[in-house]
Amino acid sequence: MSGVATKTVLVVEDEEAIAEAVRARLQSEGYEVLVAADGPEAIHVHAERRPDLVVLDLMLPGMDGLEVCQRIQRDGWTPVLMLTARTEEADKVAGFAVGADDYLTKPFSLRELAARVQAILRRRERIEGSADGAPIERHGLLVDGRRRLVEVDGEEIQLTPLEFEILHVLAREPGVVVSRDQLMDRIWGYRDHAGGRVVDSHVARLRRKLGEDGNDPRFIRTVHGVGYAFKE
Repeated sequence: MSGVATKTVLVVEDEEAIAEAVRARLQSEGYEVLVAADGPEAIHVHAERRPDLVVLDLMLPGMDGLEVCQRIQRDGWTPVLMLTARTEEADKVAGFAVGADDYLTKPFSLRELAARVQAILRRRERIEGSADGAPIERHGLLVDGRRRLVEVDGEEIQLTPLEFEILHVLAREPGVVVSRDQLMDRIWGYRDHAGGRVVDSHVARLRRKLGEDGNDPRFIRTVHGVGYAFKE
């Protein structure tokens, strides 16, 4: 696979058969694949090798995937694709809350997993390589794409790369309604039937960090049934 042959993916999965199937598929796509069977091993391998992406099972023995995700994000951002056998929305929201970028529900196809990995790595390259445009200043909000900086009334706000991308997309075009599918295409690089829930979860976290009042949002307006717009 051109351009990604040197990318390293850490697979954290305690079911050996699943781990080996994922390893084989990703290696066939040209990735270097590391495997960890539990949380402590995953944290150690991540610290030693600094992979470009982590495929992380939510249900691990001892230390669950949420804690692993939180721990590996302390030293800097690493994209995380969470694997979960659960369908409850609360589990997915909890994963986003500790820094996961996306999720797949078991059982999943290896083809779909490989496509998600490719999309996330392309997004990482775009995020790390972007220095997009002049700073945006509206309603007391500063969004500086070159410095990846966000301030509200002069106070710096810490956002994840995905939260920053969502805000930047919306703030560049105030008043323009951007649908959930459009946000999936622009930021995640794909769309699927669950994409709206992924977008909504990240927007909800972004709004909380910006200090938004849900009844009278200062920055991001919900267009019910469609998507979101930055207030004019």
